This record gives sequence, C-alpha cells and structure tokens, in this order.
Amino acid sequence: MPTLKQFEAALREQGQEAALAILEDLQTRDRATRSIRPARRLTGRKMTPELAREVLHLHRTTSMTQQEIAFRLGVNQGRVNEVVKHGKWLSGDPAAPEAVARDKARKRADAGIGIPARSDSPVKAPTGPVSKQARRRPEKPQPDAPPARPGQLSFGL
Repeated sequence: MPTLKQFEAALREQGQEAALAILEDLQTRDRATRSIRPARRLTGRKMTPELAREVLHLHRTTSMTQQEIAFRLGVNQGRVNEVVKHGKWLSGDPAAPEAVARDKARKRADAGIGIPARSDSPVKAPTGPVSKQARRRPEKPQPDAPPARPGQLSFGL
C-alpha cells in the first residue's frame, strides 16, 4: 500500500493538478482539526484519602474504566484498583500498610537503593558480575504423566 507521500508524488508525475489541490485542502483541514493529546504521565500523584474518595466517586457515578480514571486523576491504574477492590488509601492512617510501604520505598529511592526513578534516557543493562545461579531459570517440575501415544490422522474417508 503506498504512503500518502508516494500517492502525492504519483499525482505530480501524472500532472493531476485538480487532485493535488483537493489533497492539499484535505491536509489543511486535517491539520486544523487535529488535536495533540497530553502525554501519559510517568510519575503519578501521591495517593491521599481525598484522591481515593474521588476515585470511588468516579467509579460509582460514571462508566469510566479504571485506566480512564487513572489517567484523568494522574495516578497509576494499580492504585485505582487498590481503592476500588480493596478499599485502600481511604483512612489516611500513616500506619496503614500501603502508606508504610510507600514511605519505605521513598526512603530507599532517596538513599539510592534499589531501582532509580525513571529518566528520559534509555534504560541501560546492569553492569557488574552476575552469578550463574542468578542467570539460570528455575526448573519446572515435570508431571508424572504416562508417555503419549502417537496420534493418527485420516483425511477424506
């Protein structure tokens, strides 16, 4: 299938000026109506009890999916799922398991331990020695099944 540029070049070669004018009008109209959507957020907002209540409100009163709610509010879809399915983040209690886990992860990231925050640069492979055991996949246990008998196919009988 030819591209639009190839199609335009073919019209020029054939001297189809009227068709080129129509194509130019369509391209101009397309550019005028084209919208630029905001990019997907890489870092989300901090989940708060107020934000969790907003998630629940949108979930109950609209037909939006969890992904749509997450995008609208600037949070991760997994957080929306935690609020909707498990009622997390609603209490605001700093001793709640999800708040404790968030704070521990933030401290580790601030100390440079673990996976660093995302950046715009391409991801680099980890450097340094890797043990043979770390590279090996765990072996799956083989089920005790009787040996398979060869099958037989017949066509057109």
